[in-house]
Amino acid sequence: MTERDKLTDKKLLKNYPDTPWKRIAGMRDIISHHYFDLNADVVFEVATEHIEDLQVTLRTILSKIQN
Repeated sequence: MTERDKLTDKKLLKNYPDTPWKRIAGMRDIISHHYFDLNADVVFEVATEHIEDLQVTLRTILSKIQN
């Protein structure tokens, strides 16, 4: 996903190195384009155990952008 950080010239996402941006982009790619390869247990685990951490990071980013 860091390669997708084009709007900020790759400066935004590197400020959040604890967030697994490449894994997030990979999950999005599988869900969007390779859904026959989807492992429902993995999706469920991510949705129930990891989304909250991402939400915290995204709220932080939005808060900094809006200020």
